[in-house]
This record gives sequence, C-alpha cells and structure tokens, in this order.
Amino acid sequence: MATSHAALHGQDTTIVGHLYMALELGDKSWKLSLGDGQRAPSRCTVRAGDTAAVVAAIARAKARCHLATDAPVRSCYEAGRDGFWLHRWLGAQGIVNLVVDSASIEVNRRARRAKTDRLDSDKLLSMLMRYYGGERRVWAVARIPTAGQEDERRLHRELGRLREERTAHSNRIRSLLVLHNLRVERIGGRAWTCWWAQHAAQLLPGLRAEIEREFERMSLVARQIRTLEALQRHQVCSGAQPAIALLAQLAGVGTGSAWTMVKELFGWRKFHNRRELAGCLGLAPTPYASGTSEVEQGISKAGNKRVRWLLVELAWSWLRFQPASQLSCWFNERFAGAGKRLRRIGIVALARRLAIALWRYLEFGEIPPGATLKSSRSAAVAA
Repeated sequence: MATSHAALHGQDTTIVGHLYMALELGDKSWKLSLGDGQRAPSRCTVRAGDTAAVVAAIARAKARCHLATDAPVRSCYEAGRDGFWLHRWLGAQGIVNLVVDSASIEVNRRARRAKTDRLDSDKLLSMLMRYYGGERRVWAVARIPTAGQEDERRLHRELGRLREERTAHSNRIRSLLVLHNLRVERIGGRAWTCWWAQHAAQLLPGLRAEIEREFERMSLVARQIRTLEALQRHQVCSGAQPAIALLAQLAGVGTGSAWTMVKELFGWRKFHNRRELAGCLGLAPTPYASGTSEVEQGISKAGNKRVRWLLVELAWSWLRFQPASQLSCWFNERFAGAGKRLRRIGIVALARRLAIALWRYLEFGEIPPGATLKSSRSAAVAA
C-alpha cells in the first residue's frame, strides 16, 4: 500500500489536539469508536439516528482525552443506506467528516478472520488517523453532492424502477396465460382490450380475477411512467435543463439518456482529465503484474454502474446513428470483423471513448469528430 513520505521515514504523524471518531452504522444501533491517537479508543453504542447521543459521546470522549470542549473533531463512516444526511449533520456541528467507499477498506487476507461491528469501527478509526497522518491513499473518499443535486436524481431513478415494475407485471400476466396455452403479443392498449374480451371466458374465475388485478397495477405504473416522462420533456423544452438539451442534440442520444448522464455524472462532478472520468465510471483497466506474471483483469467496475451500463447501450446506439463518426470508424476497423467476444470487449472500449467525447462536448463545446447533430424537427420529436 502506498504510504506518505513522512510515514516511510518513521516520523510521528499523530496530530495532537484532535478527536477522531469512526461510526459503524447499523439498522438498529451505531457503534462509535473515539480517540485522540495517544490513548486507547473509547467505544459506545447508540441507537440508530440518535444524534443527541452522538453529541454526548463526543463530549465524554473529549473529557476522557483531556481535550478542550471546542477541540476539532474528525469523523468518518462507510457509504451505505443512510446516505449523506449524517454527513451534512456532522458538518453543521463543525465536524470534518469523510464518507468512504466500503470496497476500498483494507481487510485481512486470511481465509478466516474475526468480523464484528466493534472491530470494524476500530479499523475505521485507525485508518482515519492514518489518513490525516499523511496516507491519503489509504482508502477512497466519496464526493458528496449537495442536497439539491441529490434530489435531482430522484426522477430518473424512480422512472427506471417503474419501468422494471411494468416489465415484471407484463411478464407475470404472460406467465399466467401460458398456463392455459394462451399467448398474446402485447399487453395494454386497444388490441389487449379486444383480445381479453374474447379469451377471458376461457379462464377460471380465480385466475381471471388475478390477471385483472395484475393488469390494474400495470396500468397504474404505466400512467406514472407517462407522467414522469412528460415532466422530463417539459423541463428540457422549457430551457430549464440546458445541459440535457445540449447533449440530446447529438444523434443517437435521447432525452432520457442525456438526463441520466447529466444528473448522475456531468451535472455535479468536475473532472480534470479523461483518466479521472474513466475511473469514476469503472471503465479504467486493472492490470495485475507480480514477478513474471502479467495479466489484464479487465475494467474495474468500481464506479457508477447506472452510467456505465447506459454508456454501453449508447455505444451500440452510436454505431447505428453515427456511422460516419471517428469513434464508429475506429470500432469498425478493429472489432467489426471479429467474433462476438471481441466485439463485446470492443463495445466497452468504445463506451469509454464515448464518455470522454461527451464530457469534452459538454465541458469545452467540442463536437465529437465526424458526429452529426439532430435537425430541429427530429430534436423536437426526440424531446
């Protein structure tokens, strides 16, 4: 593991006068480990969400460590189901907090090791002290969006869940119909109404009622999907989302895809170079070299999986709608005539290059070489 220059020379990197706190967040209770780096840490358990108990635990720890009541506090916890509200609350209390990626925390590589919440909180506390002692690469720290930026993610994420739910209802109805050798191409609309009127009598009352209830739930989900899609189109057409409208001007990129790309990635994160972008998306390579062994393990898959999956879909769409672009020509020259496995590898590579091209398009106004923009009429239809 990389260590700081000071740590390599055996210097004392303890920062005196600070209280360190690690929180292991559970569903019913939180485990807290607190220390100043000179004494053994103190531990306590508080009820989940009890912020008053956290404040009281900090006050007791400061008294135990003989620190002033206004001594600065540094804390950390793992990113999880509690999200970022606790980070914002700690910041409001004057506490410098870090939200760390759970997958980046080092663990003992023995086949069997002790694993408890108390040990986890102690481990977080020691790594927090190492981080502020100079080992900045001891773990990966999450970048926290503002409350408004986080709230803007709600619409497209809910839309994605509703579409999955609609598919589940549709598949359930098809499965129930197949039990009686009844098959239908499309569920919903006028064709479904006519088909159901003709074949419903063939089913037993219990099964018929179950299918009708399932269809009612699917209809409700479909109405909610149309409402959210209309809201997206209205915001883009009204000029309230200029970045999304700009990205959707590229042929092969729809409004929904542009919305997800901006809200999940480009709208609130700032990248200095293409490597940072690829690392954020989990599209960075992960080589393994030890001695004479050298293996390429593929992409890291450590970033935003929603955007990564979307970029792969956009890469296929890009080949279809932007055949004359430099990116499409590059893919066709290297992978078009290869087998299925190489094409799957190539499409991931194209997705990485496409992400970089879209970032440069939004950040610097550079249209991807050879790419075409939608006409005003087609752009209005797509919106």
